[in-house]
Order: sequence, then structure tokens, then C-alpha cells
Amino acid sequence: MSPKNDKKGSSRLIEGFVILLAFQLAGTIISDKLQIPIPGNVLGLGFITISLIAGIVKLEWVDEAATLLVNNLALFLIPAGVGIMEYFDLIAKEWLPISLSVILSTLAVLLVTAKVTEALQNKGSDDER
Repeated sequence: MSPKNDKKGSSRLIEGFVILLAFQLAGTIISDKLQIPIPGNVLGLGFITISLIAGIVKLEWVDEAATLLVNNLALFLIPAGVGIMEYFDLIAKEWLPISLSVILSTLAVLLVTAKVTEALQNKGSDDER
């Protein structure tokens, strides 16, 4: 790979991170200033989704940065896993309700995902006719 191509790739990656962080920051500021009970990062995600659909932001601008973040998602979960250790006594005491809620919510997500996928596949096959 030539240095010119490498520089262009890293430039696009940095630009993608700047765009993603700008949307997160905008969502956080709006959430804080308007006292909206929705986390700012969720608002920012909604804003970037709308911007991508509307064509304001091109997928090519953020694709490389987003792919890098998704591919390394496990690294972002390490602090949460370490934080759980602080509440190990409470978790050990309340293991049954925690386990039941995890199992039932997982089953609910799987069921909803299956139904949505089935509906979308049926819609796609109807469109082909």
C-alpha cells in the first residue's frame, strides 16, 4: 500500500470519528439543555440515523469508523464487567430474579426478532410477485 493511500484511509477514519462524535455531542447537549429523559448518545444515534436516511451524511463518511467501533465492541464492555464486580454480593443474594429476567428478556428479544424477520421476509416475497 502506498503512503498516499494510507494517509487517505486514516484521514477518512478520523473524519468518520469526528462526525460520529459530533452527533453524540449534539445529542448529549440537547438532552441536557432540554431535560429530555433520553440519554444523549441515544439521541445522537437517532440524529445520525435520520441524517443517513435523508442523505445529509453519506455512509462512506462514517462507514470505516463505525466498522472499527463495532469490530472492537467487546473492549467497550470491559469497564461494565469490572464494575459488576463491585456489586457481587448483591448479585449473589439476588441471583434468581436476575437470572429469570435475563432469560425472559432474551427470549422476548429472540421472539420479536424472529417475528419481525418473518414479516419482512414475507413482505419481500410479496413484492417479488
